[in-house]
Amino acid sequence: MTMEFQVLLYYKYVNIEDPAAFMDEHRALCERIGVLGRVYVAHEGVNGTVSGTVEQTEQYMREMRQDERFADTIFKIEPSDQHAFKKLKVKVKPELVNLKLEDDVNPNQLTGKHLPPKEFYEAMQDPEVLILDARNTYEYDLGHFKNAIRPDIESFRELPDWVRENLADHKDKKILTYCTGGIRCEKFSGFLVKEGFKDVSQLEGGIVTYGYDTEVKGKLWDGKLYVFDERISVPVNRTEEANVVGKCYYCGEAEERYVKCGNPDCNKHLLLCEECEHEHKRSCSTECQEHPRNRYIKEHEMQK
Repeated sequence: MTMEFQVLLYYKYVNIEDPAAFMDEHRALCERIGVLGRVYVAHEGVNGTVSGTVEQTEQYMREMRQDERFADTIFKIEPSDQHAFKKLKVKVKPELVNLKLEDDVNPNQLTGKHLPPKEFYEAMQDPEVLILDARNTYEYDLGHFKNAIRPDIESFRELPDWVRENLADHKDKKILTYCTGGIRCEKFSGFLVKEGFKDVSQLEGGIVTYGYDTEVKGKLWDGKLYVFDERISVPVNRTEEANVVGKCYYCGEAEERYVKCGNPDCNKHLLLCEECEHEHKRSCSTECQEHPRNRYIKEHEMQK
């Protein structure tokens, strides 16, 4: 089957003098080409995920690289049978990833060692190494590397405090960290170095690159990868049928189907089988189930 669309995932830490002006110019570029997706702009650079036809995405990469600031940008390319987004959002943010460090890290000056997929795969097989997932719990619960540590966090900015509380006695250990596309690890690995961890490495290109690497092909990965677009999840391990590690929030049966809590004020990510979704009105609690704006209930009222 020939895929007519592509999804591009990329980031670049580079100084942008006027993020608001860049945002307007970049939105116009995306609209002219026809790509959809989410692009964040900050003084420290750009972080984007966009989708479009093969022709549109190839044009997008060409025009991005015509700007000398992005000439060497690495785009992770994933084939798709349709758009991965329903609309375009280009937004200015204080920082590309919301780590909110008291003393910020510039990845161009300080970061961990970058290990390409094969070297990361080999390093993970050392029984003394600590494999640290830099993502949120709901991302980890859908899929992760074998033996990876699951930080108990619901947002990236909680990770530094979690490390200080749980890993302070392991600064002499070899640390391997990873995230979806690599951008979170750029700052996080730098943070670990500043905290005094002696040997810190990160997966170059993130899980996305690891899954498409022609040598490792996703080995040692269980479950699926959570992605922040309409696809929700994608496979990583391409050498064998990966174990299903996700479990239904209520019944505990194997499940890889994510939904958001029906209470719009909650929006908690839930792995739910269809039976439990109906029984519990797509909610994480009785309080959310009884919320007057519960989306699940309103959807079914409209169908009557």
